Amino acid sequence: MPTTITGVRARDIRMPTSRTQAGSDAMHTDPDYSAAYVVLETDRADGIEGHGMTFTIGRGNEICVAAANALAPLVVGETLESIASDMAGFWRKMTGDSQLRWIGPEKGAIHLATAAIVNAAWDLWAKVERKPVWKLVADMTPEQIVACVDFRYITDALTPDEALPILRRNAPTRAAREAEMLRDGYPAYVTSVGWMGYADDRIRELCRQALADGWTRFKLKVGRNAEENEHRCQLVREEIGWDSALMVDANQAWDVNEAIEHMARLRRYKLLWIEEPTSPDDILGHATIRRAVKPIGVATGEHCPNRVMFKQLLQAEAIDFLQMDTCRLGGLNEVLAVLLLAAKFGVPVCPHAGGVGLCEYGQHVSLIDYIVVSGSLENRALEYAEHLHEHFVDEIVVRRGRYIPPTAPGFSITMHQQSLDDHEFPNGRVWRE
Repeated sequence: MPTTITGVRARDIRMPTSRTQAGSDAMHTDPDYSAAYVVLETDRADGIEGHGMTFTIGRGNEICVAAANALAPLVVGETLESIASDMAGFWRKMTGDSQLRWIGPEKGAIHLATAAIVNAAWDLWAKVERKPVWKLVADMTPEQIVACVDFRYITDALTPDEALPILRRNAPTRAAREAEMLRDGYPAYVTSVGWMGYADDRIRELCRQALADGWTRFKLKVGRNAEENEHRCQLVREEIGWDSALMVDANQAWDVNEAIEHMARLRRYKLLWIEEPTSPDDILGHATIRRAVKPIGVATGEHCPNRVMFKQLLQAEAIDFLQMDTCRLGGLNEVLAVLLLAAKFGVPVCPHAGGVGLCEYGQHVSLIDYIVVSGSLENRALEYAEHLHEHFVDEIVVRRGRYIPPTAPGFSITMHQQSLDDHEFPNGRVWRE
């Protein structure tokens, strides 16, 4: 019997993280980490459904919910078997509605909602196959993986015929890398020691605890105040020493020339990268900054909406580290396209995973990158933020600074029913209180 998608439920789920300043940075001072949460209902007797979400930080989450509802007619009535047999066609259908496309195309709230639905379809497929999503992809042939990707708009940088050799060269050794990940885990870096709103004593305490827990890679938020930036970098270096990696994140706070000036003052702190130094849309600005701040690398991508922008960042030699977001892109299909682009251009992928649900998604993406696409761990680490994982049925496992691969079927994004009910905005218990 085929599995038919019979309905789409979309809910506005918000976590009041602004109360503790978790997630705060130079541009987002009061974030309430939120999810436009989607469930694909099915006619299966065993009750299996597909779960997906897209990430926001509060106000506007309701717009993503409305966008998901607008996209629902494109998926209701489809069978899982028809989706799985033509993943690229399914993705193009979700992004190609002749009227909805006008309010994108392939960007903004409509694309965020696309990610929620597309990732829910992958979650459903993996649950039916009784595999985690990373394993579902790792068991595909190179030809099957390429068939999941819509190459429209990127063939000047990567064609299907170029993508196949990238996948084929690593196919014979996939099993060894899979065994390595199951044994050792995937390397990570910790973001949650250095939120902008945290006081010095809190940062010191978190750094010490992270070191005790085995972390060797740390990220710190910086902003417009040059003296404060230096103070925060000095503080963290005092705690973590000079052998640990330190990255900084400006969250788009600076103009191009400002970024260069600020980074000149931070050069002595032995920084691995500056993340989002300017507008995420400014491809040539990133290239200018990259040339000026070497040997510090430039990282960006959490606000890049589609594979086209990543193509241009790579073509312009504007970044040293690529940080795609599994919710900002249009779901795993487009993520696969960007992983293949990054592999062709030789740029390491370090996915953005600092928000609710993003670590859960990101672990699958990094495992797919290493096992299937790049075959490399050089200069790669997945972001980790310590909060909100308790709301997910398949909670992530991190040991000694490494993600332990998930083994439960699906995309690890299914939330506890009580968490959904308590945090639904505006009438859930947390918000009523």
